[in-house]
Amino acid sequence: MSLDHVFDQALALEHAGAGTFHGQTHPAYANMVGPFGGVTAAQMLQAVWLHPERLGEPTALTVNFCAAVADGAFTINARPLRTNRSTQHWLMTLEQSGEVVISATAVTAMRRETLCVQEAVMPQVPAPQHAPLVSQKPPVSWVQQYELRYLKGELPTVWDGHDSGSSESLVWFADHPPRPLDFASLTAFADVFFPRVWLRRANRVPIGTVSMGVYFHVSATELRSISGMHVLGQAHSHVMHQGFSDQTGVLWSEDGRCLATTHQCMYYRE
Repeated sequence: MSLDHVFDQALALEHAGAGTFHGQTHPAYANMVGPFGGVTAAQMLQAVWLHPERLGEPTALTVNFCAAVADGAFTINARPLRTNRSTQHWLMTLEQSGEVVISATAVTAMRRETLCVQEAVMPQVPAPQHAPLVSQKPPVSWVQQYELRYLKGELPTVWDGHDSGSSESLVWFADHPPRPLDFASLTAFADVFFPRVWLRRANRVPIGTVSMGVYFHVSATELRSISGMHVLGQAHSHVMHQGFSDQTGVLWSEDGRCLATTHQCMYYRE
């Protein structure tokens, strides 16, 4: 893996044997408290990807944020719980100072040549080059690592508590500078969406991701063959209830392929 791109620098893990990997948070992906959750989730998946016992490619990833990740060093432990003929089930933990702060599970699989049907239809939207580029971004480091082109549901310009009536967003995004798509970048993209409660209420309340899941619908070969590095993200909330909100998202390629779907549970405090 080339470390020319800052995302690959953030993904860099040192294999210490027996499924143990040492890593470091990267200042480019700093958030308001600790690192951007999307890059932490990508690091968890990267430990599986680099594991010498891995079978196949990722099909599902679930990451649970038990506590805030502190800036600095961390250790990821990844081990296969069970290996079948074509699927493999994984358990991962991220530890700092001897305590687990992130837990995760993943499923990898050997895909087969069989039925391929996509019922989902990508929204009809302008191509990324024809969508307005966001120049004024929130003052946190991780947002600067992405090119954002909103078509619907960008952050409010006035934080006045007004109920917008919708939490839906449509946004083209890409790594900045550009980087080819892979499973790690799709994982991080799944968390690029700003909190749905901020869009709905125009109130910048304290928030945090509790759990996020990503389901991958492409192979590594198919990802390498996709032209264009922009991904269309579509996200909305079904329910915001008593301090917790869900988020459902879809990630599309420029040519209309459903690359991944994602689901997230987030807490908020008013």
